[in-house]
Amino acid sequence: MTAFEPQSIRSYSQEDVQQILNLAIARQADDKDTEFSYEQILEIAAELEISPESLKSAERDWLLQQGQAQQRKAFDTYRKRRFQKRLGNYAIFNGFLILVDLIAGGGISWSLYILLFCGLPVGLDVWNTFQMKGEEYEMAFQKWNRKHQIKKTISTVLNKWFRAFQTY
Repeated sequence: MTAFEPQSIRSYSQEDVQQILNLAIARQADDKDTEFSYEQILEIAAELEISPESLKSAERDWLLQQGQAQQRKAFDTYRKRRFQKRLGNYAIFNGFLILVDLIAGGGISWSLYILLFCGLPVGLDVWNTFQMKGEEYEMAFQKWNRKHQIKKTISTVLNKWFRAFQTY
């Protein structure tokens, strides 16, 4: 499509319209602190002939997506911290063995083999920690999420139980 075509001939797919509007909103709100009120969103939706029910449904979906994104971010942070702890343990353990080898034998000999042998699990841990896509990642996330939800549920039940117990 050229810029010289009459406006009445132009037509866009739904995806094109969405991308154009996203760009226009981003350019209009070049200040990151600019926020839109719910009433403004309702007005925009009304101008685009989007029903309030569709808007509410889209908002619910968006909130769910934001919650899932936050959970994934927390999971990724958990995995990175766990890796950092394991890497620290590896460094301390192997540093101690190298020091013992240096003091006992005057050089590094046998501790190098232990260093390499223990390095294999650390290398695999690096692969698993920083691989953020795929079926294994998804399974690990689901397992962590279930565990996290169970802890949250138990905590909530115990808090309610303790509050009820304190009122007596």
